[in-house]
Amino acid sequence: MEPLSQNIYTAAQVKQLDRYAIKEFNISGNVLIERAGEAAFQLLTAKWPECKRLLVLCGTGNNAGDGFVVARLAAEQEFEVHVLQVGDESKLQGDALAAQQRLLGSGITPVIFTDTLAGDDYDVLVDAMLGTGVHGHVDGKYATAIKLLNAQSKPVFSIDIPSGLNADTGIPQGIAVKATVTLTYIGLKQGLVTGDGPEYSGEVRFSDLKLPKALYDLLDPAGYRLDYALLSQLLPKRLRNAHKGDFGHVVLIGGGPGMPGAIRLAGEAAARTGAGRVTVVTHPEHAATLNATRPELICYGIRHAEEIQPLLALATVVGIGPGLGQSKWAQDLFVMAMESGLPMVVDADALNLLAESNQHYNNWILTPHPGEAGRLLGQSTAEIQRDRFKSVDAISQHFGGIAVLKGLGTLIKSPQGLPAVCPYGNPGMATGGMGDVLTGIISGLIAQGLSNRDATELAVVIHSKAGDEAAKVVGERGMLASDLMSWVRRLVNPNK
Repeated sequence: MEPLSQNIYTAAQVKQLDRYAIKEFNISGNVLIERAGEAAFQLLTAKWPECKRLLVLCGTGNNAGDGFVVARLAAEQEFEVHVLQVGDESKLQGDALAAQQRLLGSGITPVIFTDTLAGDDYDVLVDAMLGTGVHGHVDGKYATAIKLLNAQSKPVFSIDIPSGLNADTGIPQGIAVKATVTLTYIGLKQGLVTGDGPEYSGEVRFSDLKLPKALYDLLDPAGYRLDYALLSQLLPKRLRNAHKGDFGHVVLIGGGPGMPGAIRLAGEAAARTGAGRVTVVTHPEHAATLNATRPELICYGIRHAEEIQPLLALATVVGIGPGLGQSKWAQDLFVMAMESGLPMVVDADALNLLAESNQHYNNWILTPHPGEAGRLLGQSTAEIQRDRFKSVDAISQHFGGIAVLKGLGTLIKSPQGLPAVCPYGNPGMATGGMGDVLTGIISGLIAQGLSNRDATELAVVIHSKAGDEAAKVVGERGMLASDLMSWVRRLVNPNK
């Protein structure tokens, strides 16, 4: 198997690449199906070397053809193979039908699926039913087969994409197979990397089916996956005679009455990322004690918004929102921050203020979770999650700047750029304070001279990987946002 592609594609784009392979490079559909089946069988035997009893569920499209090849190759290796034909067999045509005929020639005859998997003694079950061709809600025999697959306990191997999962959005079309492993072909489908896609696809592997590299030059991808090893090279080398003024001044605004914790987390994250100076602007009632456990933070208690002007005059970047609240005090500070013209990282309560004021600014980074994104766009959380790619683009287009839609497969989008997706992170990060840490990391990287886009991409990766590293030590359940700090420091020093 090849490493997972950095580029991601829509289902329509993968079909276009498939057509280019056939028309421009004279690679027949039959050859592609054979290569797909061979790649799947190789992965199956490598992943489950003890497997000798195989059930293959095939639909009526080209995805079924891949399954027929897997079944034939397994039979040739003296596996005990059973094939269930799901859907109307008369709809098989073209390359998929030819693959079925080759299977029949090997002595294996598919059995029409009724309402049973015909036994429960298989080592592995192969899902080759719907592929990327699913349209609308899955129902009928396909829905029944998927329910049976999900109810049993043996490994499930999905070919190209779990049946029933939308290849573009990562949302089940009513119901979808929950795979143990998914082998996807030609292009990494964007639905596998965000939304519910990772939950349903399990371990994702990739094969380009030995297609020429020149094929991929014919079509721009839909987006790309972020990679820590590549992005960490953006961290500027520090000169021996450097001083704190070389690494920027972060001003963080938040911590309304009774809510000092969030801005404290953001402040330490900015400092751990390497910002030269970090100033926290907060409510006077807790300014004196906010830095008691992190004395390196400069803390100012401000009662009137105009008092912030001297600090903004010295700032490199502003982060606003953690614990800010939505009072008149908070609203006035938000206005002052916008009027500064500085790069801004906008999170939490500042996003809620933005949803009410509906402003456009090209020099900010908006970091909503799905609920906050819904408020920005006047939609429900479910509507946001239904198509995360569409949602993050809408936020960026409407409000300007860079949008970061947090969640599984965090997405980053600017109005003209391609979306980027983060492949790191874990459920342990679903806890209070995690977004505040991200605000601090983005701000700290901008302060050190990275562009808004570079800083955002690197920050999202560092934040998510820090969560993964922390989870290895403390576990996912009960992980705290502050558990990330030591890992943030390590990840901004990649050579240590």
